[in-house]
Amino acid sequence: MSIDQTLGQTNAEPEVIAVLLGQHTRVKHLFAQVNSATGEAKQSLFDDLRELLAAHETGEEVVLRPVSQQAAGEGVAEAHNAEEKEANKVLAELERLDVNSGDFDARFAEFEKAVLAHAEHEENEEFPAVRARCSEEELQQMGKRLLKAEKSAPTHPHPSAAGSPTGQRVAGPFAAMVDRVRDAL
Repeated sequence: MSIDQTLGQTNAEPEVIAVLLGQHTRVKHLFAQVNSATGEAKQSLFDDLRELLAAHETGEEVVLRPVSQQAAGEGVAEAHNAEEKEANKVLAELERLDVNSGDFDARFAEFEKAVLAHAEHEENEEFPAVRARCSEEELQQMGKRLLKAEKSAPTHPHPSAAGSPTGQRVAGPFAAMVDRVRDAL
């Protein structure tokens, strides 16, 4: 599956919340697929999930969070950034484990619960506030910026930059370049 398909790009004028909701659906689907797969298929599906989550969280932190900070409040934005920073740490730990091990399965189950709870918090707290604050045109502009940010986002977790829009803007492009070379090798 191409990164554009995975990231939810479906039309010429993406609306940021619709794109993010589509990605949340894709994340849930990938969790289910990883849980039911074995061997190389499980590794491949986990790699797809890892890449989607890394890009998705980067896009949210760079494009959505500055707006949600104003729309939903600084506390909501900071809480979501903190959850994403923790998720990046766990994702990096999972990446080092054998996907066919019991350790991976146990840690992955905890990670799934945390990620799905995080997505639910965004959908209930953050997304409605951003929609209420922004015009349709602003939401579409944010959607375009989100997809652009995700295309140049890292494909692996980078906990040192996670949870910080500034950290993502500064370290993200370099980390993405390193990740793409790493993926090619």
